[in-house]
Amino acid sequence: MSKENSKTIKMQQPTILSYVNDLPNLLSLLGLACTLLAIYFSVIGLYKAAMIGMVWAVAFDWADGLVARRLKGRTTNDAKFGGQLDIVIDIISYGVTPAILLLSYGSFEPIYLIGAFIMLATAAIRLSYFSTYGLAGGTKYTGLALDNNSLILVFVFLFEGFFTHGTFSIVLYISGVGLAILNVSEIKTPKLSGNPRNVYLLGAYTLGITTIYGLQLI
Repeated sequence: MSKENSKTIKMQQPTILSYVNDLPNLLSLLGLACTLLAIYFSVIGLYKAAMIGMVWAVAFDWADGLVARRLKGRTTNDAKFGGQLDIVIDIISYGVTPAILLLSYGSFEPIYLIGAFIMLATAAIRLSYFSTYGLAGGTKYTGLALDNNSLILVFVFLFEGFFTHGTFSIVLYISGVGLAILNVSEIKTPKLSGNPRNVYLLGAYTLGITTIYGLQLI
């Protein structure tokens, strides 16, 4: 084999599906599966099941970053691909899903389209901003990170039983739009997912939320 042919082989791009073999990407895709379940259960009105899907989506999102940082042998392209995959999944998990939740809980009344659009638009703007500028000072986010939206909404939903459906739909509307405003604000918030201790705390929170809503579903 000539040196030229050898060089050509080495420079060949990997196949698209070869990236599925990367453990962090597999975790990202598991998070996407949870997001799909959350969307499905929101549409059919099984909101407690949707909450479980939403919190597990965050758990897998945080786990893939932790694994990626600890996994040896990953190339620059592996990291770049994983970063792009995360962004695409984030817009679905933290933009589309909460918007659909709000629309569904509001019985798809036109007024809820405004709130849903605000939530989706700010998610897209925030992700684009982060992709351009990254962390402020290398350590903090500018604005509230999108994954917090799901964690907070899942917590807010614990109090649904204390309100009528109509009243809680307003609470959900205000909560969703309020979080959207914080997402694109200039406040500085720490990168919680970068700390292994926080990942374990999220694991405990995820199991707790799953148990609470799971028992309510039985």
